[in-house]
Amino acid sequence: MIIIKRCRRFTGVLRLLPWNTYSNLKLLNCTAMNFRPCTKVHTSSAIQYNKYKNEMNPNIQRNTSYSLLRVENISAHVKLTSLQQNRCLSIAAKLVNNASPKVQPYMKLMRIDKPTGSWLLFWPCGWSIALAAPASALPDLYMLALFGMGAFVMRGAGCTINDMWDQDIDKMVVRTKDRPLVTGQITPKQSLIFLAGQLSLGLLILLQLNWYSIFLGASSLGLVTVYPLMKRITYWPQLILGMTFNWGALLGWSAIHGSCNWSICLPLYVAGICWTILYDTIYAHQDRMDDIRIGMKSTAIKFGENTKFYLSGFGIVMIASLITSGVLTTQTWPYYTAVGLIAAHINNQIYTLNINNPTDCIKKFMSNQNVGMILFIGIVLGNLMKKSLLQKENEVKETRHQDIVLDEIKNRHDL
Repeated sequence: MIIIKRCRRFTGVLRLLPWNTYSNLKLLNCTAMNFRPCTKVHTSSAIQYNKYKNEMNPNIQRNTSYSLLRVENISAHVKLTSLQQNRCLSIAAKLVNNASPKVQPYMKLMRIDKPTGSWLLFWPCGWSIALAAPASALPDLYMLALFGMGAFVMRGAGCTINDMWDQDIDKMVVRTKDRPLVTGQITPKQSLIFLAGQLSLGLLILLQLNWYSIFLGASSLGLVTVYPLMKRITYWPQLILGMTFNWGALLGWSAIHGSCNWSICLPLYVAGICWTILYDTIYAHQDRMDDIRIGMKSTAIKFGENTKFYLSGFGIVMIASLITSGVLTTQTWPYYTAVGLIAAHINNQIYTLNINNPTDCIKKFMSNQNVGMILFIGIVLGNLMKKSLLQKENEVKETRHQDIVLDEIKNRHDL
């Protein structure tokens, strides 16, 4: 077994362990061995191990177990951060890293360096706009661009609101302790002024739509505001996030047609909500131990070890809802092929998920932006395929019409 003795110089990881736990802790599991060279490592016999194990009282053992889990989570986060930094940075991350020190905190507040959230907010809008397009036509490119800008701005506003509500909580969570409001790079007053600017820009984009869509879009602001509070109240904050993030499934259709066809939009909206619960539950498992410690709630805590079972249920409802929307919009085989690929992706995602590995959770979460893209491509190709089907139907109708005319001429000639 492995015994770790206290050294004069503590490492960053050891500082995170409570003092009373460390003074009694003589044994650590091998999984916690991610320390600097100053730590002295010695071997010990099984007798010494049993002696220390028996000396520990139950309370210390519980504290030790929790501390080991914290060390393991921290180790995983450090590895993930190093991996992300060593890889080729994305364009968005490079943009933020090369920005002026005065502007950089605001860009980080908007999560410009982490564009996955903006894509996840945009795709339901893109689905709805594409489904609303006429048969054999491409989706409205102007509307896609407009909703793309709106998704970028409103995702940033949502992150600002979230950080303003959670700045006292974020300092206690490993993943969020470096956010600008926590570190003091931005003051609460500055963040409030910045939020006002973001919402004003969002309103300007919304005013480009018809009046029905303006009122429908403005009605989602309540969800955007209250979502950060839900983790303090209910174990289902992901449901509120799903309702917020997929509002575009309703708004995109109304922006094209001036109103919602609820028989089509509601199944699409439900599919988006289930999708959000699925990927954000996976995301929340990164912070599960921290959330339990500080008293926050999430579906990750609610589902616990049964996470895969519940996520499978939401995945089934999502696929069923997408099929319903496809049938009601007379979609063609490319759409259903895309839905099949999404079903396979989600199944693999759930089956291979390791809820106790933050690195795996973040990879699974980020892969969901591909889900949105696959469905969007399927809708667009499905609409274009309607052209050939319409042409075939018209040819059949024309042939029938010609047969009828020939029969009439023949009958007249016989008479």
